[in-house]
Order: sequence, then structure tokens, then C-alpha cells
Amino acid sequence: MTTQNQDTNIQTGSISAAIISSGIGSMIIGFMTTGAVLSSGLKDFLNLWNPAGPLTGKTTMGVLAWLVSWFILNSIMKNKEYDLGKAFKITMILLGIGLVFTFPLVFEAFE
Repeated sequence: MTTQNQDTNIQTGSISAAIISSGIGSMIIGFMTTGAVLSSGLKDFLNLWNPAGPLTGKTTMGVLAWLVSWFILNSIMKNKEYDLGKAFKITMILLGIGLVFTFPLVFEAFE
């Protein structure tokens, strides 16, 4: 068995783009959750399937935001080095924001 000594250089831009975009999608779900409480028009718009109500639109918007942001960030960041620790911190902040806006104590405060 031969061992190749190659200097593999892993580009972390695409990985960072995927991680950060997941945080963006989660944040959008949080914003849609609170936004549906603030605006009856948004709530009606997000109701894509009556048995599930506006939850269908909230998650659809989150998934669309995730996909679009992943595409854009990957286009910008691919083949580049990016600090994975920084990407993780950014993602945790975005996830935290999304989580806060999905808590009933937060969105019910706007009712």
C-alpha cells in the first residue's frame, strides 16, 4: 500500500457558507413567527395549507431563505479561506435570534 503525501488544502468558504446560511434560515423562521402575530396580512399570506395554518409558510420562507443565502454565500465564499470559528459564532448568533423570536413570551408580547 502506498501513501501519498499530498498537501491537501481544504477551502473553508463553502463550509462556512453552508453553516451561516442555516442560521439565516432559522432567523427567518423566527421573524416569520413573530411577524405572523404582528400582521394578520402576513399570517394569511403564510397560510399555504389550511390544516397546518401559517406554520407551512413560516417554514417555507425559512427554507427558501436558507437555500437562497446558501447559494449567494457559496458563490461569494467558495475557493476561499474563512475562519470556521467565526462562521460558527455568526451562526450561533443567528440561531439565537431565531430562537428568541419563536418563544411565545416574545411574540405574545406583541399581541
